[in-house]
Amino acid sequence: MAYVLKDNHPDLPPPRSEVGVVGWLRRNLFSTWYNSLFTLVTLYLLYRAIPPFIDWALIQAHFSGTSRASCTGGGACWVFIGDRLPQFFYGFYPAAEQWRVNIGFAVIVPLLAYLHLPRAPGKLWVGVFTLFVYPILAFFLFSGGLFGLTYVPTTQWGGLMLTLILAFAGIVAALPLGVLLALGRRSKLPILRSVSVVFIEVWRGVPLITVLFMSSVLLPLFMPAHVEVDKLLRALIAIALFQSAYIAEVVRGGLQAIPKGQFEAADALGLSYPKSMALIVMPQALKIVIPGIIVTFIELFKDTSLVVIIGLMDLLGITQAALNDPKWLGFAIEGYLFAGLIYWIFCFGLSRYGLFLENRFHTGHRR
Repeated sequence: MAYVLKDNHPDLPPPRSEVGVVGWLRRNLFSTWYNSLFTLVTLYLLYRAIPPFIDWALIQAHFSGTSRASCTGGGACWVFIGDRLPQFFYGFYPAAEQWRVNIGFAVIVPLLAYLHLPRAPGKLWVGVFTLFVYPILAFFLFSGGLFGLTYVPTTQWGGLMLTLILAFAGIVAALPLGVLLALGRRSKLPILRSVSVVFIEVWRGVPLITVLFMSSVLLPLFMPAHVEVDKLLRALIAIALFQSAYIAEVVRGGLQAIPKGQFEAADALGLSYPKSMALIVMPQALKIVIPGIIVTFIELFKDTSLVVIIGLMDLLGITQAALNDPKWLGFAIEGYLFAGLIYWIFCFGLSRYGLFLENRFHTGHRR
C-alpha cells in the first residue's frame, strides 16, 4: 500500500529567535563573539557619555536671561547663544537693515524649491534667473547704495549670512567651470588640454588657505593703484576657482565611466560634439558622479570657515569673536556646539539632497 501526499504541507513559522527585534539584534549586533564585544563596549561608552551630556545640555541648562549672571548652575548657558543670535546670523550687519537680508533669503528659498519640482512649467527661465540674475540683485540689495538703500560695506557682512553667500556663490560658479575644465582635459586639442591640466593641477596642488591669502594680500600688490577689488569678491573668485579644479576631476571620472558605445552612438546619429556632450554623454556622467559632486560641495561649505584668516567673519569667526567678549568669557563649549550644529544641519541637508537626486535620476544603472 502506498500513500501519496496530494496537498503541500504548510510552511512552519520561522523560529522566534530569527524574527522581530530579537532576530534583528542577533543578525546586526550579536552575530559573532567579536561583534557582541564591540556592541557591549559601544553601549557602555554611550551610557557614560549621553546621560551626562543630556543633564548638562538640557536638564541643568539655563535658557532665559540677559547676562551671564543668569547662569548660576553647572549646566549649559544657552543664554549666551540667545543674546548673540543676531550676530551669529548677520555678523556686523546693521540691525535696522537686516530686513534686506531676510528678503534676499526669503526669495531664494522658494526659487530653489520650485526648481526641484519634477514637472514645473518654465523651470529653464527660473533656473536662469536663479543662477545669473538673482546673485546680482541680491548683491545690490545687501550692499545698498541704490534706490535710497543705506550702503553697507562687505566688511560688515558676517555670520551665517556670509557662510551661505560664500557656499552658494562657490557652488554656482564652480560646477559649470568644473564641467568645462573636465571637457578641456579630455579634449583632443593639445593646447586646450594642456591649459586645463595645468589649471587643475596648480589649484589642486595648493591648500585653500594659501589661495585665500594670495587673493587677499598678494593680488592687490600686482594691480594698478587706482583699481581696488572688494575683498569678499576676491575670496569668492578664489573659492570658485579652487573648487572648480576638484569638480573637474570628479566630472572627468564620470566621463571615463561612460561606455565607448555611447560616444559611437552619438556619432552614428550625426550629432555635433556640443550636442553629443550636452544631450547624451554629460547627463549620464553627471548622474554617475552625483555622490562625488555632493561631497565636494559639503567640503566647500565647511571650507568657508577658512575665510577668517583674511578678515572675513563667517559663522565660525563670529563665534570666536563672541567668545572673546569679556562679558561672556568661559562659554566656548556652548558657542562651538551651536556653530557645529548649524554646520551639521546644512551638511546633512546637502547629503540628503544628494540621495534624493540619486533616486530621482535612477534609471536602472545602480549595482
